[in-house]
Amino acid sequence: MDIKNILKQALEESFLHLGYSLEDLTLSFSNKPTEADYQCNSAFVLAKKHGQSPEVVANAIISNLKQDVAEVNFARPGFINFKITNKVLSQCLNNALSDERLGLKKLENTEKIVMDYGGANVAKELHIGHLRSPVIGESLARLNKLLGNTVITDTHLGDWGLQMGLTIAQLQEDGYIDGYFDQTKQNKQITLDTLNEEYPKASKRKSEDEVFREKAESYTKYIQDKLEPYWSVYNKIRDISVQRIKANYEKLNCYFDLWYGESTAADLVDEVVKIFEDKKLTKKYEGATIVEVAKEGENIPIEKKNPNDPQMYKNPMPPVYLKKRNGADVYDTTDITTIYQRNKDFSPNRIMYVVDKRQESHFERCFRAARLAGISTENQKLEFVGFGTINGTDGKPFKTRSGDTIKLEDIISLITEGADKKLKENGIKDSGDLALKIGVAAMKFGDLSNAPSKDYIFDIEKFSSFEGKTGPYIQYTGARINSLISKSNLAGSIENLCQLNLIDISDQDQRLIAINFLKLQESYFACVKENSLSSLCTALFDFASSFSKFYNNTRILTEKDEQKKNSYLMLCVLVLKAIKQGASVLAFEIPEKM
Repeated sequence: MDIKNILKQALEESFLHLGYSLEDLTLSFSNKPTEADYQCNSAFVLAKKHGQSPEVVANAIISNLKQDVAEVNFARPGFINFKITNKVLSQCLNNALSDERLGLKKLENTEKIVMDYGGANVAKELHIGHLRSPVIGESLARLNKLLGNTVITDTHLGDWGLQMGLTIAQLQEDGYIDGYFDQTKQNKQITLDTLNEEYPKASKRKSEDEVFREKAESYTKYIQDKLEPYWSVYNKIRDISVQRIKANYEKLNCYFDLWYGESTAADLVDEVVKIFEDKKLTKKYEGATIVEVAKEGENIPIEKKNPNDPQMYKNPMPPVYLKKRNGADVYDTTDITTIYQRNKDFSPNRIMYVVDKRQESHFERCFRAARLAGISTENQKLEFVGFGTINGTDGKPFKTRSGDTIKLEDIISLITEGADKKLKENGIKDSGDLALKIGVAAMKFGDLSNAPSKDYIFDIEKFSSFEGKTGPYIQYTGARINSLISKSNLAGSIENLCQLNLIDISDQDQRLIAINFLKLQESYFACVKENSLSSLCTALFDFASSFSKFYNNTRILTEKDEQKKNSYLMLCVLVLKAIKQGASVLAFEIPEKM
């Protein structure tokens, strides 16, 4: 039962009867939940248009309403309030309980979406800067799947740039890969720890040693041309890196359909460059092949140091580079070619990138170039979801005490230790996987409660609390219900009982759960529209809080009236199912006990 839609249709009929424009119709949850469940504020706008008082307009609308789901009343100066009847709320919750999707509808117009997130670099250690992309991206992917979109997820590894040539050049100089170049010699064992030492050393050298940098650039070109033995060494490095990246992402409940990288589209680069050349979109600049994407008259404002200073501008948006002067591919080339490859393989309606917001200019240039060449059509949506940085409690980028960038593995250990500490305070020792589950929920909920574009404070003490707006609070609510159901002896017959319409809303605490359930279901659609999970986090917390109030005020298992007791228990079951549905989108688990 779609209560809001029933009320909206009734309002539409009243508006049409009175000659009011449907564009002025508004209907939202009431901001005074003790007085009403929904409210319509249209009378204020209509009163100005028609030269009448809001009270006259509101009462005219009310007098022409035909619906039987809510009590309707007028509140000065021009509010139309709807209070859903207990009978209708009961029916709504029973309908949801009997449905595996809990009554959650799918989007009217579904799409096929390729989602690009994760974006780890091969041969580099994952660090805190790699955390938000898989956290946000995984939840957006799950959200879109839940609402009916076809989603293909791709981690799009950084495996084709200069870092590969730098790493191999350093490995060669340090004697790790001698056997690849001379069969009479032996190779040393290469591990991820080896790569974590070799790449930073090479990266530092590139700005100090021009000969070494030129060597690394040549090796990068050899890899891209698949020349041996560079190609074999490259694949060895890639395999070692991907194994560790997968393990870390899986600890975060982050999984991908595709483990493609920049290299996946490499064989299509020449084909893509030819498309640009055939359309006469390329030109030469200092030996490189470029495509101009700046629009006429477009300049980039420079931030003013003083508001009274005249506005200054940078040069127009930089061009896209298709080929370096030595013929090697660059970041622009592979990203544009990847759009081409994805369109050939999947024909998506939309390609979404969940990437650090500092990359926005790069992607905007690539999107423009792809449209200029016809690689992406005008009706295909190329979407950039940029995220901010993770800061410490001092407001500065989160780092180790020594000032180094903190590793992703250390972050996972940190959140697990924080959760384990809380569990020990609650008398639970040897928590094992439970601490990891709680830690992941703490970190994810703390991140996803914010809009992706905003920086946020990483406060593990606050995130790990079992009280307040946190992931562990949501988990604890679910665990509490699990315990309640276990004690009720109904566990084996729950699914059958879900079909019997046993929920009977009878007091304000239960009404609050019902209204917050409706808000929770609506939040999914707000999230998919905003490309942000913050609305779901808020709705999930409010929903769990309303259950806690009911739980604390109601004797559930000791209720002597069997009908009431069953109603209470099935309401608990619905709350648990809804919490699990929301937590699944946020990509964390509800444990059996805490």
